[in-house]
Amino acid sequence: MNKLVSAFLIGGLFGLGIAVSGMANPAKIGNFFDVFGTWDPSLVFVMGGGLITAFIGYRIIFRTRSAPVLESSFALPTRRDIDAELVGGAAVFGIGWGIAGFCPGGAIPALGLMRAETPIFLAAMIAGIIIARLIKSNMTRPVEA
Repeated sequence: MNKLVSAFLIGGLFGLGIAVSGMANPAKIGNFFDVFGTWDPSLVFVMGGGLITAFIGYRIIFRTRSAPVLESSFALPTRRDIDAELVGGAAVFGIGWGIAGFCPGGAIPALGLMRAETPIFLAAMIAGIIIARLIKSNMTRPVEA
């Protein structure tokens, strides 16, 4: 139960930050990518603030704790290589973010804004996840002779 409450509170705080910063508004994201038009550089400051906070926070947590509060160990990635799957996924994410003006982190809080395009984006995102998993599972399945 503590994990669920913790996830709810942390997710709520994240969503509040997204909403207050205006990142739940797809027009704001579109303006960030419109460098030669109505460019809005405020996303750089939101991202920079998040990176600085994470950089300092991770340093403090890893120096002072051997495990998270509600888990037995930290779940850290072990792979450090850059492969086609990582680059392709990042490219699809970036293209989708630029076209739709939403990323998953901004779309969930945007549901509260009652904009018609938000559930459409979320449905398309879920469909994309399902399709990508199906493609990946078919690519990794051994070929029968």
